[in-house]
Amino acid sequence: MATTGRIKPPLGHDNKWWWDQVAAGTLALQRCSQCHTLRHPPRPMCGECQSLSWDSIPASGRGTVASFTILHHPQFPGYQYPLIIVLVDLEEGLRITAGLSDCDPADVAFDMAVEAYIHEDADGFRIPMFRPATGRKI
Repeated sequence: MATTGRIKPPLGHDNKWWWDQVAAGTLALQRCSQCHTLRHPPRPMCGECQSLSWDSIPASGRGTVASFTILHHPQFPGYQYPLIIVLVDLEEGLRITAGLSDCDPADVAFDMAVEAYIHEDADGFRIPMFRPATGRKI
């Protein structure tokens, strides 16, 4: 009997490119082609200059924990609890929310250095996550 996997994100015109980058092993940041402002999550228009033109750059994946929460309930199939969810200040100047792994919940701390990696579920779905920093690359 097959096990239930992670809930998949809806893919639309504005975010499918980002998930395609993740599937290829890259944590990408959207960048305005006009004023070069970085933005995440992906969206169609630059909040600074209202341009609709953009490209993307790979993120370093390095950052620090700005905030976190530890989820125990409700428990959905396909996830291992407790879930540590972190808000990370990336060194590029953006914030991103993701899961934190390879860390005991009691060890999570504000300003903790973390690094991104691309986690692959048993069904092949890939998602960016963070772990305590060790100097490894994505």
